[in-house]
Amino acid sequence: MMLSMSRATLRRYSTSARFYNEKLRPTLPECQYNPCTYSGPSYKKIQDIRSKHMPPSIKPVYSEPLLLTEGKMQWLWDDKGRRYLDMFAGIVTVSVGHCHPKVTDALTSQMGKLWHTTTSYMTSPMYEYAEKLAALMPGDLKICFFTNSGSEANDLAMALIREHTKAFDIIALRNCYHGASPYTIGLTANGGWKHGYANGFGIHHTMNPDPYKGVWGGAHCRDSLSQTDRKCACAEGECQASQHYLDQLQDVLDTTVGKNVAGFFAEPIQGVGGSVQYPKGFLKGAYEKIRAKGGLCVADEVQTGFGRLGSHMWGFESHGVMPDVVTMAKGIGNGFPIGAVVTTPEVARSFAVASHLNTFGGNPLSCTVASKVLDVIKEEGIQKNCEVLGAKLITELSKFRDEFEVVGDVRGKGLMLGIELVADKETRAPLDNPTVGRIWNDMKDMGLIVGRGGLNLNVLRVKPPMCINEHDVDFTIAVMKQAFENHAQSI
Repeated sequence: MMLSMSRATLRRYSTSARFYNEKLRPTLPECQYNPCTYSGPSYKKIQDIRSKHMPPSIKPVYSEPLLLTEGKMQWLWDDKGRRYLDMFAGIVTVSVGHCHPKVTDALTSQMGKLWHTTTSYMTSPMYEYAEKLAALMPGDLKICFFTNSGSEANDLAMALIREHTKAFDIIALRNCYHGASPYTIGLTANGGWKHGYANGFGIHHTMNPDPYKGVWGGAHCRDSLSQTDRKCACAEGECQASQHYLDQLQDVLDTTVGKNVAGFFAEPIQGVGGSVQYPKGFLKGAYEKIRAKGGLCVADEVQTGFGRLGSHMWGFESHGVMPDVVTMAKGIGNGFPIGAVVTTPEVARSFAVASHLNTFGGNPLSCTVASKVLDVIKEEGIQKNCEVLGAKLITELSKFRDEFEVVGDVRGKGLMLGIELVADKETRAPLDNPTVGRIWNDMKDMGLIVGRGGLNLNVLRVKPPMCINEHDVDFTIAVMKQAFENHAQSI
């Protein structure tokens, strides 16, 4: 397949895309909500402000960037009043729906009472939320630290495990993403996020256990309704690939660190890395190896938590492991800035050798929002919704691998899915960036917003607000199918 297009081909593609978008584009599901007419600065004015006052490192998405003005549940509107189905949820952050009425009402009520005091004082929203969150955690995970973001949560987790173990070295996986702060960027192993300043002192990355693109893996390795199309010699209930990747981890432990390590970080499913799932049994084996070196295990639930995977409330539970520390953010506040670190009393006591507080972490507003999010998840059966609709979505999307040459892999669980686009199915070489961009823009033009991820940005990320319904799933499948057909007819 061609990795670049001539001008004539581009024109043909553009004409084809317009034709399909206008004549055959799937119809958006009905929406009863009527947005307000936008009356803010013009699109041109916003673009002008951006060019003069916003950092160039913040890159707008799409060839014609969206100016979004309103959101309601799974829907977004732009400045021209166009409606979009949001299947990316503000980078897996809007958990129960944009401006969910119950969450909005709770926040509005609290805003009239008390905004801020710092954690130096007791406030009922923070303490009640800590009790409610701890009740959802298994085992001895009962002590809650509150932060403002996932990066802050992982920063704190790094400090906690180093203080508790009195060791410094931390192990993580290549292709992982744990934040972009000056501290966590060393933990993150994705070159697209790295700057030139010194980072990562004491961090070691082991081989990423990816059954699709890794050295080992096959058709029975993942905890997913969709497996890779690679041949697999594993017997039922076994995973040889998992052991091979664990051997690589052991090699890192044998050669790059001393007698003890501080700990190990892993996402239950890699988010920014492109919805990568590990071979079955890997995470359990990794925890055992880390603990044999005196380390603690950290589960990064920033994207996978709060029922998104459907089968469990927390992603680590799907691996049959019990971490020592759990970090969370994004969906915890449905878009309101809050993060958390939950750990054991023993680990928390180790950190009490010096004072620690977070000025804004745990403030009454964020904790009120987070508490109501938990109520909505329970009252509206959100976790079950993720399980049922996620199963339908991944089952239907998996059919695209046989239908379209550019679809190399479909993976994930619940409502955390990824579609890897390739230039060659045999070599699994990534589809080039401009071509992925055209397919992605075509989906947006038909009213569907999905994300992009992976080291080469060739993975379409489908991780919507967890309140979507079956009509939204049908629309998503139809739009993606149409976009892939448009691309196939353009080459």
